[in-house]
Amino acid sequence: MTEVRWLDAREQMIWRGFLGATGSFMEHLDRQMQRDSGMPLAYFEILAVLSEMPGRSLRMSELAAMCRSSRSRLSHAVSRLEEAGWVRRRACESDKRGQFAELTDEGFKVLERAAPGHVTTVREHLFDVLTPQQLEQLDEITAAIKSGLSPQCDSVKAELQAEF
Repeated sequence: MTEVRWLDAREQMIWRGFLGATGSFMEHLDRQMQRDSGMPLAYFEILAVLSEMPGRSLRMSELAAMCRSSRSRLSHAVSRLEEAGWVRRRACESDKRGQFAELTDEGFKVLERAAPGHVTTVREHLFDVLTPQQLEQLDEITAAIKSGLSPQCDSVKAELQAEF
């Protein structure tokens, strides 16, 4: 086993700041979505992802990966969205175990109504508080973090796809 490289005081402060900022931001986005659209941010994300896909449809395993969700959490969310009439499931013809989630016309209308408030909140609390230079740095930082996680994320995606 390799020796643990503990965080020094400065790194600990940066880590806690990162957790606090990202956690507070995501909580704020979720509260805004609940208040203005009556749905959690996770449901909005599912609708948004489906809206961008050809035929507004996506295999459940791919949707789980794109939404960074577990199989059970995504299945529960899609069930709720089905109850609301915003999403429907259909069987995969080439693989009887697989399913597709498809955004309904009603779901697309709900998304269209929810999107302006979401975009306004993102703009006000992310883009408007950073300088153009900070935005460029944020882009570089998020790309570096994603790149460092890529091997682990790829293996998790493969596991999720095998489940659906």
